[in-house]
Amino acid sequence: MTADIAKAASFMATHARVLDRRRFELLMGTTDANAVLAAVDGYRNPDGGYGWGLEPDLRAPESQPGGALHAMEVFAEVGTATPRAVELCDWLERISLPDGGVPFALPVADPAGCAPFWLQVDPSQAALQSTAFVTAVALRVAEHDPAVAEHPWLRKAVDYCFRAIDAITERPFAIEMCFAIQMLDAAHPMYSEAQGLLDKLGQFIPDDGLVPVAGGKEGETLRPLDFSPLPDRPSRRLYKPELIAAELERMAGEQKEDGGWTVDFHNYSPAAELEWRGYRTVWAVSILRRNSALR
Repeated sequence: MTADIAKAASFMATHARVLDRRRFELLMGTTDANAVLAAVDGYRNPDGGYGWGLEPDLRAPESQPGGALHAMEVFAEVGTATPRAVELCDWLERISLPDGGVPFALPVADPAGCAPFWLQVDPSQAALQSTAFVTAVALRVAEHDPAVAEHPWLRKAVDYCFRAIDAITERPFAIEMCFAIQMLDAAHPMYSEAQGLLDKLGQFIPDDGLVPVAGGKEGETLRPLDFSPLPDRPSRRLYKPELIAAELERMAGEQKEDGGWTVDFHNYSPAAELEWRGYRTVWAVSILRRNSALR
């Protein structure tokens, strides 16, 4: 089975927010980096951080670690250095805690449209989940942006993640483990410690590669391509090749009749439900392409 890219393009035109339409166009080679960077700029705050629903289930305008993740994703995808990435590192350095970690979330004034897990947190405590997810993507940006690679925030965040992962003694929360593995994947070219820590987390992945999300929507599960989406990263050795092949076939087959993909987790506003579908469609097409699974 293969995905229908023409139908995916139609879905993006009729359902997705401008940012994800631009990201899809960049993936298809029909736009350039400037158009994508202009789109993500609409979510930027004067403090250098990102909010305004860039993380779809966090509608608040305030800059948030969740917004930083999605902005860094864009900077990684465009593949060119931009001052905005350094400015975001500056913001992350300002909100980081003394141990180098990033809070799971920061306070919001208006909780409308925000998932409760973004609100029920202590901003004075660092979280491996948030630190790992933004650090993983920042390390991908650092591959083509020397100013990010040399930024003092990044080294501190990497060190925090290494310490937190080293301290794990039992299977972590699924999403936290997923982002930690992605962080170690991105760190491996620059940090020798990443390999041993990846082996440590690998022992918590079951043979079928399926890790349920505790407390999530019924049936919400992280799968091998969530943990290891790219074929050129060390985490791929945690999975049998035939399992990855089956997951790619499954992903292509999950395209809906309208051309888009869906998510299996709760959405917390009508806008988020549509935005997650556009985001997931870009993700699915990107992963299929990167794994040479589009015909």
